[in-house]
Amino acid sequence: MAVEVVPDWMSNLEDEDVSFIKRFLLASGSLKEMASQYGVTYPTVRLRLDRLIQKIQISESAEADPYISLVKRLAVQDKLDFDTAKILIREYKKTKESKK
Repeated sequence: MAVEVVPDWMSNLEDEDVSFIKRFLLASGSLKEMASQYGVTYPTVRLRLDRLIQKIQISESAEADPYISLVKRLAVQDKLDFDTAKILIREYKKTKESKK
């Protein structure tokens, strides 16, 4: 069965991420094997997988608010630390609630 439509979560990934997923599947999900293929340590591959999972979760998030999605994306991409992201989202939600 051919996939005619690429899911939204996958279309938001970079080519490098899709390549990582393919290699992960071909390695039967073995992070040890992935570390060997990439020539890095197991924790490095684990971190990469965790970040990829976060990217997918963000794109699938039911959060329809573009500001919150942007802050989460910036945190996942290491352009904003997670503690700052949490503060920004919390304060943003407070402002939205006070306007209701």
